[in-house]
Amino acid sequence: MLSYQALEGWVKEMAELCQPEEIYWCDGTEEENIKLIKKLVDLGKALELNPTKRPGSYAFFSDPSDVARVENRTFIASDLEEDAGPTNNWAEPKALKETMKKLYFGSMKGRTMYVIPFMMGPFGSPLSKIGIQLTDSEYVVINMRIMTRMGRDVLKALETQNQFVPCLHSIGYPLEKDQMDLLWPSAPIDHKYISHFPKEKLIWSYGSGYGGNALLGKKCLALRIASVIAKEEGWMAEHMLILKLTNPEGISKYVLAAFPSACGKTNLAMMVPTLPGWKVETIGDDIAWIWMKDDGRLYAINPESGFFGVAKGTSYQSNPNAMMSIRKDTIFTNVAITDDGDVWWEGIDGPMPQHLMDWKREDWSPTKGTPAAHPNCRFTVSAKQCPVLAEEWENPEGVLISAILVGGRRPSTIPLVHEALSWSHGVFMGSMMGSEVTAAAISDQIGQVRRDPFAMLPFIGYHVGDYLRHWLDMGKKSNDALLPKIFYVNWFRKDEHGDFLWPGFGHNSRVLKWIFERCEGTVSADATPIGYLPKEESIDVRGLPMKADALAQLLTVDTTGWLNEIESIKVYYQSIGDKLPERLKQELEKQEQRLMFEKEKEERNL
Repeated sequence: MLSYQALEGWVKEMAELCQPEEIYWCDGTEEENIKLIKKLVDLGKALELNPTKRPGSYAFFSDPSDVARVENRTFIASDLEEDAGPTNNWAEPKALKETMKKLYFGSMKGRTMYVIPFMMGPFGSPLSKIGIQLTDSEYVVINMRIMTRMGRDVLKALETQNQFVPCLHSIGYPLEKDQMDLLWPSAPIDHKYISHFPKEKLIWSYGSGYGGNALLGKKCLALRIASVIAKEEGWMAEHMLILKLTNPEGISKYVLAAFPSACGKTNLAMMVPTLPGWKVETIGDDIAWIWMKDDGRLYAINPESGFFGVAKGTSYQSNPNAMMSIRKDTIFTNVAITDDGDVWWEGIDGPMPQHLMDWKREDWSPTKGTPAAHPNCRFTVSAKQCPVLAEEWENPEGVLISAILVGGRRPSTIPLVHEALSWSHGVFMGSMMGSEVTAAAISDQIGQVRRDPFAMLPFIGYHVGDYLRHWLDMGKKSNDALLPKIFYVNWFRKDEHGDFLWPGFGHNSRVLKWIFERCEGTVSADATPIGYLPKEESIDVRGLPMKADALAQLLTVDTTGWLNEIESIKVYYQSIGDKLPERLKQELEKQEQRLMFEKEKEERNL
């Protein structure tokens, strides 16, 4: 990190490298935002949506080569390759800098270098970190204004905090005099770099204008670099939602949840419970920074100030609170546009239009045979527009965490919910979580589980084995009675016909109720080889559209399936190498022994 005194010198040095036409220091005001959006609309880079249907909202359309995070162009430049570990692309720091400096040289010609002072976390929080991002993209500026605390107040805070993470970003498309700009300029794929230098706490990104590669406060700082800082300072930066769950008696608990992509994180964070009297409120939908206070308990803040959510599949059925959040003042990226100037995507409410402008800005009809909106289309919106935003969402002291959920898409084996036997067993559960590969992926991987420890596979800024050890070490600072309980949930179990056994969405509140009551100590559970499972009568399924034996299937331990799972985990653990914590090997062995004992009992009873 750099000091406040080094700021102007660093900006000057980077400007000499990138050679912008001018340098502009962002103040974060509404007037500045309006001016930048007007510039983008006038250049044809942004489309103003129908102000009566979607006031204050705009649509952007990226180049087809720049539509998502590019993991194969994302690098951890640690001094030693072994420090990056098997889950990261490693690059030697000095060589990577030399390569990127050549790309950065003159990369901002004909453009403005925007200086974005931003804060991750609420002002005054002991965990909050300041970043300064330099960028030549107005799209990045207006998105960072939503996703972070940005502007003059951050520079004022920097005077006393005196440390910032330097972040350099260029779209990599300089303009010569009188050269026509592109609607979405970017660099070729082999010139894209999203680079992290953990020792220096430095982020360099080049060639992509897309969110996760270009909004450097998000995955780059808040997870990859923050995970390194957190390990050094004794806290945790995690890819987790934070929700507030309140029972009919008015008692509230706070829950973290880590799910891989396409497993309903945002839907859970903004859930509308179907149980009378229960309420879910949102604190964050994507990232949690977690630390232990002197009382031995874990507390969390949401370092972001907005939602950069996947639009596809979002509807009033799946997530009504998200739909209400994006009714106005929202940035949409790669959605389709209706003839009356509103947004559309696959899975949104209502009948399919017969004509749209698709995300490639081309005419579209159902006969075209291609998606109208990109599968990774996005909305960027301020958290303050969420109708169920918890009042303490910006509390600098964070919220006390009672439960941590992990999970993934598993059509078999994993039950609806089970509770860890201990903190270390819970870390084992988080280490082996993941989703089954579907037909959308490479055919020879169908049916295999893509392990994604704590949903952090693409976001750990150092060796995954050291990361899992850090989880275990956090538990050693306290005791299981004070730490959050850890639960594995699986909304995606299927029957023999391929139909979902659990109805999901707002009905997941019935599982949250059992978790809440376990944290309160008011409901019992059955001890099984894999952990504590609910008794059937403990899950309120009244009125649910479920088959008669569905709950029994959801709460059964498939011993044979689990023994197969153990063999798969062994292979996965081997891939982590020598840094896999011994305690996790022991947890794996103990779970295997419990399952084998259970299998023998079953066979004796046949």
